[in-house]
Amino acid sequence: MDIKALEPGFSICHAIQISDVSRIKALGFKSVICNRVPGEADDYQHDSSLRQAIEAEGLLWKEIPVVPGEYTEEAIEAFGHAIEVLPTPILAFCRTGRRAVSLWVHNQVKLQDCDLGALLNAAHAAGHDLQDSRPALEKRMANKA
Repeated sequence: MDIKALEPGFSICHAIQISDVSRIKALGFKSVICNRVPGEADDYQHDSSLRQAIEAEGLLWKEIPVVPGEYTEEAIEAFGHAIEVLPTPILAFCRTGRRAVSLWVHNQVKLQDCDLGALLNAAHAAGHDLQDSRPALEKRMANKA
């Protein structure tokens, strides 16, 4: 499990397994956001066992399934709401971490004091190059004005 912090109280990682849950708890996470789509891969048919393991450790579970590359306004809004209301620190994950970091960046650009360059640098430092998303992110920033 390779956890990357994007900001205080919020981190991402690639796919987690039931065997990772006790470590997630030991690292102090209070909430987990799953961005995987049930059935997207042989190793992820559904989330019920993983969700139950997370909840059994006393952590909160939020599911916001996203098809890779399809960051709908509804998914971005749900993600933003989750990171506002869930107890921190929060760990968001998908198969590689890209959907989790992308949703975070898409949500962050809606904030008034957003620095797109800093967000893209944080994503890059976490192992995800989102430069190909820059035009969509710039458009989202322009629409908030």
